[in-house]
Amino acid sequence: MSRLLSAVVLLVLVVGTIWLLPPAATVVLAACAAGVAFTEYARLAAALGAPVPSVVTGAAVVGTCLAMGSTVVPVELVLMSAVIVIGSIAVAAGRPGSGILQGAAAAAWAILYIGVPLGSLAAVRVVAGREAVLLLLATLVVSDSAQFYCGRAFGRTPLAPAVSPKKTVEGAIGGCVFGTAAMAIGGAWVFPGASRPILLLLSATIVLLGIVGDLFESLLKRSAGVKDTSGLIPGHGGMLDRIDSWLFASPMYYVFARYLQV
Repeated sequence: MSRLLSAVVLLVLVVGTIWLLPPAATVVLAACAAGVAFTEYARLAAALGAPVPSVVTGAAVVGTCLAMGSTVVPVELVLMSAVIVIGSIAVAAGRPGSGILQGAAAAAWAILYIGVPLGSLAAVRVVAGREAVLLLLATLVVSDSAQFYCGRAFGRTPLAPAVSPKKTVEGAIGGCVFGTAAMAIGGAWVFPGASRPILLLLSATIVLLGIVGDLFESLLKRSAGVKDTSGLIPGHGGMLDRIDSWLFASPMYYVFARYLQV
């Protein structure tokens, strides 16, 4: 029951913000999600022996997310500033060792892994409209659901047993078929000027990236020895557990929506 209730609340919050409120509200929602996701990521990084400077890196993650959806602050300025500050903090610590590069890399990866993708998702709302954002989210939901049910019905061959033992090749194929069909059909309406072959290729790519994003987050959790990134969402785990497929799919979708749809 708690799982269903959580899903309904999340659906109303996300869809309501995207559909009913101005684009700036989607940018703010994405930035809030980025901040929460970063706190979970920081705990994973610490468990893996790569602690990150939380305040600076968290600010860079949120700042990057906001900049992606803004025309006021160039996102490259935020990224360059973040790299300089992270490096400066490592120097100021004055403790040479094998973990210096690991910690700095983990901090930089947080920006690329969380800030850029969620910022890309918010930027799609700005440049392509609310329908485009909901198309991406609906596609990933369809793909995730098809992976689960096809895997349950036909799953025999493990997809990545060391990373996510329950995922199967058959489930992944089902997710690819249904997810690609959902985006291709919906995309013909949302992006009427897009080339059909390009749209079909985009659809398949987005679904595949979503699967890889899911597996990558599972790899982080398994490496850190945890089942969920947090207990934030009853029945669903943490923020990263809910948006893992978005994080790899959103940047490619943003590039298409901004530059390639015509």
